Amino acid sequence: MKVYTTACPRNCYSTCAMRVEVEDGRIRRIEPHAGNAATAGGVCLKGLSYVERVYSPDRVLHPLRRNPERGTFERISWDEALGIIAGKLTELRADPGPQSVLYYQASGTKGLLNALGMKFWRLYGGCTTTYGDLCWPAGLEATRLTLGDNKHSAPWDIADARLIVLWGKNAAETNIHQMVFIDQALDAGAQLVVIDPRRTESAERAALLIQPRPGSDGALALAVAHLLIKADQIDHDFIERHVLGFPGFAAMVDEFTPERAAGITDVPLRYIHRLAEYFGAIAPATISPGYGMQRFTNSGQTMRAMLAVLAITGNIGRPGAGWVYANLQSHIFDAVRDPLALYPPQKPDGVVRVSISTARLGPAMLETRDPPLRMAWVERGNPITQNPETNTVLEAFRGLDFRVVVDQFLTDTAREADIVLPAKTMFEQSDVIGAYWHSYIQLKQKVIEPPGEVKPESEVYRLLAQRLGLARADDPQAFPVSDAEVEAYLEKALQPFPELTLDRLREGPQLAPGQEEVAYSDFRFPTRSGKIELESHEAVERWGVDPLPLYREPVESLRRHVPDPDVYPLYLLTPNTKNRIHSQFNNLMMIRQLGDEPLLYMHPDDAAKRHIRDGEWVRVFNDRGELVLESRLDNGLKAGCVCVTNGWWISEGGTVNFCSAARETDMGYGAAFHDVRVQVEVVRDG
Repeated sequence: MKVYTTACPRNCYSTCAMRVEVEDGRIRRIEPHAGNAATAGGVCLKGLSYVERVYSPDRVLHPLRRNPERGTFERISWDEALGIIAGKLTELRADPGPQSVLYYQASGTKGLLNALGMKFWRLYGGCTTTYGDLCWPAGLEATRLTLGDNKHSAPWDIADARLIVLWGKNAAETNIHQMVFIDQALDAGAQLVVIDPRRTESAERAALLIQPRPGSDGALALAVAHLLIKADQIDHDFIERHVLGFPGFAAMVDEFTPERAAGITDVPLRYIHRLAEYFGAIAPATISPGYGMQRFTNSGQTMRAMLAVLAITGNIGRPGAGWVYANLQSHIFDAVRDPLALYPPQKPDGVVRVSISTARLGPAMLETRDPPLRMAWVERGNPITQNPETNTVLEAFRGLDFRVVVDQFLTDTAREADIVLPAKTMFEQSDVIGAYWHSYIQLKQKVIEPPGEVKPESEVYRLLAQRLGLARADDPQAFPVSDAEVEAYLEKALQPFPELTLDRLREGPQLAPGQEEVAYSDFRFPTRSGKIELESHEAVERWGVDPLPLYREPVESLRRHVPDPDVYPLYLLTPNTKNRIHSQFNNLMMIRQLGDEPLLYMHPDDAAKRHIRDGEWVRVFNDRGELVLESRLDNGLKAGCVCVTNGWWISEGGTVNFCSAARETDMGYGAAFHDVRVQVEVVRDG
């Protein structure tokens, strides 16, 4: 029996450290690792299911080729698979050119070795990539414009807060380790406020639950600021020293009365006053916003408005206070902390296109010319399920000549491929990973050999580079394959940081050099002005939005009457759930036995208007697509909203993105796929 230290690389707040017991080359047990103070309580059910994930009978263990006549996949050799792919790449590089190939990489796993894919495509002569992100960029950009950087205090600092506001966040399901520290704060007398159209598990200990109309959170924040300024419950000294643009902000919110906000948000007036009273009377205060509420077409400005509440009350840079959204202090390997500077959406006119919008993936693929897209390579992602406007994404993928997907399972995207290549799991190649909630650097350590004919992506790229005769094809620093080559590659990446070595990381997680326990405790803000910017001229220049965080309705708001509100009168919520990470894990028996089902949750009043009873089958639809699901009545859901958890495969009943729209957020090139309205009707015959 040998015990290894490793860490989960999934796109999840926790990035848990764990100990893995291996006996006779097989994983036997996964246990907590106390070296990561943020996740010392242990891994979640998803983490425990890794044993099944590695040894699942459904796992892809060999290269597969689609039989177009039968619509099935047949096992082929690596030699044949690489030969077919290399032949197609050679053909496309000659005509119509290398940028006819779309390289789509998503965030299914984290790690330094993920950069190897782009190295290959640069050697190939280029390709078309995607810009933006499905997850969080509106909030990232709003935070950067306001505070200058994306960082927050250590996870355990929230235990010192006396007021905690979970704004659009269901931490009890999506950030379960954060709830440990929130409970510590509550046990010490703190107050918890939850702002969410749903009553979730996170609200069970809340003193106040506020349920705004989806997309209207910015109006709520501005009304709170209005009341705080009117009652003179603001920190004048902090504002004078550290805040830019307060006079203009105060003048703007002077017109944003709580009565006006109540009409916009559908939140009772007394709740708006109560929230302002909490911020005015209780300190230190922490706001922890979720990612879902910044996926609207007005999300960047919404996040700036929420940040303003902390700024005017002096709740930044102090223990127990702050903005807990994205902590990139462990991203020490990034060349530039502003990702938009690395991947602009377009080069100047007259220069060949380099990138298309991931938020508009389907339409952008169909619109691409000079050259048109002919091939796609997909890894670490499932865009047909997870990207907005699935029917258009399907049309775009099916219109290509050739598709390669690298994955562990036959996902919805893999089922559309011509060639499927088996992907490694987290236990089958070492890598170094950061996080975005805590500041630990961790070694995702290799503990077993890959099963079947699975090859790590670095080896796939090396073999393809050799077949194509590319420079550096045999360079282990370009494409490390053996364990020794991988370690040398990682050691080189660690060289600028003497505190970090592979030997130390094998022992356990290490805090990133220079990490701050309390973010901005030096009150230095790397904005243009050196202050917290409530008024941002960069926001105007870069995004064409108002310099102040002025509230504007999202595109599919019922208040905009676009389209006719009587046609699609319900807001569709598509939150995450505890036992999946988007479209991952639900194919495992362990998760299916204990997880949720594809159900449509409705408020009883909305169901009664449509003569829908609990448990009946219903059609959820708009002009983009539809789902047929079983209904569940839920008194905890805000009337006017319906809810389906996201991540379901088409083969499991359909993805929620059949109904979403391919739109970008107001800043950050994020996906505004929560900005969506639907209608629901009963399907009597089931």
